[in-house]
Amino acid sequence: MRIKRPKEFLIIFFLVTLFIPLLRAEEEKEVSSLHALLPKVESWRFTEAPKSYIPQTLFEYIDGAAEIYLAYDFKELIVGQYKREDKNHALTMEIYDMGDEKNAFGIYSAERFPEYKFISIGNQGYLEEGSLNFVAGRYYAKLLCFDCGEESSEILKLFSQRIMERIKDKGPLPRLLGFFPKEGLVPNSEKFILRDFLGYSFLHDGYTADYQLKELDFDCFLAEGKNEEDAQNMLAAYLKTKNKADIQEIADGYRLKDRYYHNIYLARVKNYLCGVMGIKDGQEKIGEKYFGMLVESLKN
Repeated sequence: MRIKRPKEFLIIFFLVTLFIPLLRAEEEKEVSSLHALLPKVESWRFTEAPKSYIPQTLFEYIDGAAEIYLAYDFKELIVGQYKREDKNHALTMEIYDMGDEKNAFGIYSAERFPEYKFISIGNQGYLEEGSLNFVAGRYYAKLLCFDCGEESSEILKLFSQRIMERIKDKGPLPRLLGFFPKEGLVPNSEKFILRDFLGYSFLHDGYTADYQLKELDFDCFLAEGKNEEDAQNMLAAYLKTKNKADIQEIADGYRLKDRYYHNIYLARVKNYLCGVMGIKDGQEKIGEKYFGMLVESLKN
């Protein structure tokens, strides 16, 4: 017996058969664009086909560490495994697409330390014990060299340069990094935190930088609101977490007493929050100085 199909069924069937190939083509296009960043290097070959991971599958590759990448809105990862044909050298290459330069810098800054050996590659990079990590625009690249001996550094630099030749949009480092005062700044201590900045769910898009003076260690921070109203809401929500007795209004903003951060200086300038924290009693002049520099840099 012949089964009659309703017209609606035929229309749906036609649409599905039409769009599935288009969706697959789009997926392949996305993968191939990231795949194209994997370089070809003389005397080196892939030991297996490069593998791609998306947010839903990232844990398969870095189980236990995927959460921090997802916290920065990770988009996709491509992994290439290389082996040198004439020697027993091996290299693993990971290129993360983080969506934009802020998130790429964020995950990069979360995994670097100021004492690392920084080199000129991409927007910034460092070389450390058989590994080389760097950030360039929306991409975060991590390379690991195995059994490479004394050639390790040169091999890692070569592969990194070949990646950079393939990245079209190298982008800048986040522009807000330029607002931090230079005096006393611990080089390469700046960090970007996309969510839950300073431990609060209502604070987002935050930057911190470490400072060291002879008599004091402290931090400066910035948070970028979507607009002035958003920044004002963040400020109001933060002040609500403090006792009124611990809040003092000062020129341009507030000074707060805190159990962990001692004296905190805080202000809203346009769509930004800025401040200084970790100022111990007796060192208030330092806090006022750096607070003033932050406020003025944002005003200008």
